[in-house]
Amino acid sequence: MDHYDVVVVGAGWAGLSVSYELMRAKISHIVMERGRVGETWRTQRWESFHMNTPNALTVLPGDRYEGSEPEGFMSCQSFIEMLETYADRWRLPVHEQTAVEDLRRIGDRFQVKSTSGVVIADKVVIAAGNLNVPRIPKIASKLPSSIYQIHGVEYTSAAALPHGAVVVVGCGDTGGQIAEELMEAGRRVYLSTGRNGRVPRRYRGRDFFIWMTESKLNQNPRPPGNAGRALIGRKRTITLQSMSAKGVTVTGRVRDATASGKLLFDDTLAESAAYADETSAGVKEKIDAYIEREGIDAPLADDDPEETVSPKFPEPPLLELDLIASGVSSVIWATGLSGNFDWLRIPGTVDAYGTPIQEKSVSAPGVYFVGLDSKETQRSGTVLGASCEAARVAAHIELQRA
Repeated sequence: MDHYDVVVVGAGWAGLSVSYELMRAKISHIVMERGRVGETWRTQRWESFHMNTPNALTVLPGDRYEGSEPEGFMSCQSFIEMLETYADRWRLPVHEQTAVEDLRRIGDRFQVKSTSGVVIADKVVIAAGNLNVPRIPKIASKLPSSIYQIHGVEYTSAAALPHGAVVVVGCGDTGGQIAEELMEAGRRVYLSTGRNGRVPRRYRGRDFFIWMTESKLNQNPRPPGNAGRALIGRKRTITLQSMSAKGVTVTGRVRDATASGKLLFDDTLAESAAYADETSAGVKEKIDAYIEREGIDAPLADDDPEETVSPKFPEPPLLELDLIASGVSSVIWATGLSGNFDWLRIPGTVDAYGTPIQEKSVSAPGVYFVGLDSKETQRSGTVLGASCEAARVAAHIELQRA
């Protein structure tokens, strides 16, 4: 039976980052991937998807961006190709089509059973992510079968949906960007929003994420009770106000559904819009303070037309929508994702809800998590965040071996 110092589960950006750092430290390891390198990106992104982070920040350990568009955005296919090239270039020990079926502790080591066999490891790093299992609320089952329903990760394009109006439920970056694409494709769109924050696409001459990274603001913890992604546009800032002005009917949070084909909404739209405005203003103030503190010669702030446009919210607020009478054929639930760790049978690694138990990537003895979307920092769940976590984990493992 083969033995390794470390087994890494998952060959997305997080797993490859860990593998690179382990290779540098000369720690024997393999990376097990259930499908192909970047499998989630191959199967859970829509056709026009582009990265939210600019090219200059979408780099893995040991690399740096040297192209001509540092503030451009990589397509999904380009990102997959980057991951493949990275794994090949650094000769990382990735075993594709190797799904982990059972991971448990045997004595002071770990037994990893996969579709390719069984191996033993001294340590395990789980980089399988906690954003790859669609979450759809139970109320969706109440709607009639005539309504086509999918999760946001199953959306591919407007043309792939049945003809008719579309309801998008959820207004983080996925819901907002899908709603915008559908609107631009000429669809009648209803957008149900919860309490999502919002950030500008660009501010004072630079991409928002570059300011956040340079100022280290993205290393701050996420605000309490707001671990979800904020609304951000790929091509430009997206706001509830601007989408409503362009014809999207924006509503509050969905609270229920009926067998007759109705969606019922809470009267929370005004509150949600105000919260989004507040979060955008708050991060701008912090960037302004950083620019002033460091004496940076940056352009003065201009009014973003997407943020200053007058909204056309329904008046009175829309609290009930008869889908069939309104010509709605499809509902897209952009209502979040979770992870699947059913194969992880090590006490102390996940809680009763299946959420990983970890602090700064360290879980139960010998077990690490990397690449999770978490409250630890605002950059968690991003390429840049996972790269930093990978270096931290490799250093911890090396220290344990000393």
